[in-house]
Amino acid sequence: YRHHFFKSGWNIFDFLIVGIALIPTSLIPGSHEFTILRAMRVLRILRLLQFVPVLRRITEALLKALPDMGAVVAILALFVYVGAVMATYLFGQSTDPEVTQLFGDLPSSAYTMFQVMTLDGWRFEVVQKVLDDGYPYAWIFFLTFIFLASFAVLNLFIALIVDALQQEQNAMRAELLAQQTDQQAEILGELDEIEEETEEVHREIDEVLLIVRELKTEIASLKSELSKSTSE
Repeated sequence: YRHHFFKSGWNIFDFLIVGIALIPTSLIPGSHEFTILRAMRVLRILRLLQFVPVLRRITEALLKALPDMGAVVAILALFVYVGAVMATYLFGQSTDPEVTQLFGDLPSSAYTMFQVMTLDGWRFEVVQKVLDDGYPYAWIFFLTFIFLASFAVLNLFIALIVDALQQEQNAMRAELLAQQTDQQAEILGELDEIEEETEEVHREIDEVLLIVRELKTEIASLKSELSKSTSE
């Protein structure tokens, strides 16, 4: 394929995976960590996606949605950061070691707020501990954060993927419509050619009929002349 090989994203993906697997680990310091990259050879099985049309379209739609997802990730990161700062300020001074472990510093608060955003054990592992520690109105803060970050912003990922799939579906329909239009145009062209050939055949038949009439007229005149000569 020469340079055309690198025009396909799947070929570049395969080239990188195989290239990493071919590098000798003895030549690289810290080869134990590099061995983890060699395990990425199992990702080559993802190439099967390009042979199934439905899976290929879904994968392409997901890849097209990645740039827009970056903006959603930035918004989520902003929400998590703001929530972590507020949670650290509100609950970081607690004397309860469990609450301090959750909100004692900014990284811990950010991790906890991310857990709350994903709704993973947020009720008993986070909110209930804060409520039991003497913050009876803490549920207002956490529920507001969940409604904004989880129910609103996080669902934008689904919206982007659905929109990308819809665009891919529309592109496929447009392609099919273009193919059908080309086929119809081709069929109409063939029908026009057949019609022209039919008209030409009709013209030839008319010419033949005209010649036959002329021949009949000549034969009739010859017969009349023969009958005259015979009578004489």
